[in-house]
Amino acid sequence: MGFTDDAKDALSATGEKISRAVDDARDKVSDTVDEVQADAKVKQAEAERDATKAKNDYKEGLRNDN
Repeated sequence: MGFTDDAKDALSATGEKISRAVDDARDKVSDTVDEVQADAKVKQAEAERDATKAKNDYKEGLRNDN
């Protein structure tokens, strides 16, 4: 193998490594976005649950006052 072949192999290996690093970074960002969205959905569901409970407790209090 000549010098140019060695250089081509090195460049090819470097390109593959960079490509894997970019793919890994993209996957990590995607996972983080998914996690944040899931957390937001949970918090929204909890807030809706708490609001419904407060409304029901209020209505129950009105019924008991009569």
